[in-house]
Amino acid sequence: MRVRRLPGVAALLTAGAVVVSGCGAGAEWRTDASPAASPATKAVAPATATPAPPAAAGRNVAPDPVTAPRKTLRLGAKGRHVTWMQRRLTELGYRPGKIDGQYGGTTLAAVWAFQKVNGIAPTSTIAKRTWQALETPRAPKILAPGGRPTRAEVNLTKQIMVLYVGGRPELITHISSGSGVPYCETTTWQGKKQRFCGSATTPTGNYRTTWRVSGWHKSYLGELYNPIFFNGGIAFHGALSVPLHPASHGCVRMPMNVAEELPGKLGKGVPVHVKGRFAGV
Repeated sequence: MRVRRLPGVAALLTAGAVVVSGCGAGAEWRTDASPAASPATKAVAPATATPAPPAAAGRNVAPDPVTAPRKTLRLGAKGRHVTWMQRRLTELGYRPGKIDGQYGGTTLAAVWAFQKVNGIAPTSTIAKRTWQALETPRAPKILAPGGRPTRAEVNLTKQIMVLYVGGRPELITHISSGSGVPYCETTTWQGKKQRFCGSATTPTGNYRTTWRVSGWHKSYLGELYNPIFFNGGIAFHGALSVPLHPASHGCVRMPMNVAEELPGKLGKGVPVHVKGRFAGV
């Protein structure tokens, strides 16, 4: 697939290309979708006996005194201190992947989400500030006060998504939203070579989840894993690349392990609130 960025949307409209919005899916693809998903499930039990944190934003949420190891960890570290961190992140609603004592890419994405919620510049190094925050963590800022107890909130400023179930943060994840850069891409679609142009934007607003596809879904702008659509061709979906900066065509990318779990928790017709604006890491 060949990518060429143009200086502005006006150039796109004069290029003789199909102008699209989102990640390349449309209503005509509904026949590819899997059967309607079941309603959102109840919150699952945490990894240990520690009670789940309350949903109040901006306050310390650890229910009991917690003492972190305070040993500096870097990506690739192994051992009991990594295991402690993975268990703690899981208790707080993040998704570090398998609790195996190995600090890899999946755990890193959960670390980034946690650091962003707690006002720490995202980094792969686990040092004093991150350990302190793991002892006395903040809850995510609520974007839709008075919103439905079960809802998804996408914070474009911090590049995180929070799924609330029963009014409590059930799942918190790092994301990568639309880059905001106009694009034109040429690819073979429906048996012929076509050119698609648009502005890679994730619009703010209030939406609801609609249709979905199980597994990999091929669109004219790439591959989406377990997509759950909520605004036309814009969806939550798993991706192999979820960088710290907005990088998608408009969809909300998330780590693969989160995309594997999300369809079982986020049903059809669930409110999705998208707010904020990315201003840099």
